[in-house]
Amino acid sequence: MAIRKIREVGDEVLEKQCKKVDKMTIRTKILIQDMLDTMYDAMGVGLAAPQVGILKQIVTIDVGEGPIVLINPEIIESDGTQTGEEGCLSLPGKYGIVTRPSHVKVRALNEEMEEVIWEGEGLLARAFCHEIDHLSGQMYMRLAEDGIHDNVEEE
Repeated sequence: MAIRKIREVGDEVLEKQCKKVDKMTIRTKILIQDMLDTMYDAMGVGLAAPQVGILKQIVTIDVGEGPIVLINPEIIESDGTQTGEEGCLSLPGKYGIVTRPSHVKVRALNEEMEEVIWEGEGLLARAFCHEIDHLSGQMYMRLAEDGIHDNVEEE
């Protein structure tokens, strides 16, 4: 489909509350495919609709096990903790140390608007939390324990 421009920190769309998706439309299907294409092109593991300028509760994730699409997601259970590096396509070249639940259960709708339950541990749990935060205008920097750092790439 199309690669969309990823909004970066400072763009006020990233600070807004997203609206629930009431029905699947052609435009929404195109948006989801564009989000997947954009996420893969940017080599990310997740992308939320506000990151491409759309205030809808839609998230795409792929931690290496295939694409996951979540519409109107909500975390219904979480337990344990994990602390590690976290970055964001909307804050390129940076990371912070963030503590998140190590296990998360999410209720959402799939692309057919059917209710689904997803459970994740480790990176998938982190991605669920990170992307769902975007839907309420929250970014990981507020959780970073020792500030935001520059990524240092090995040559």
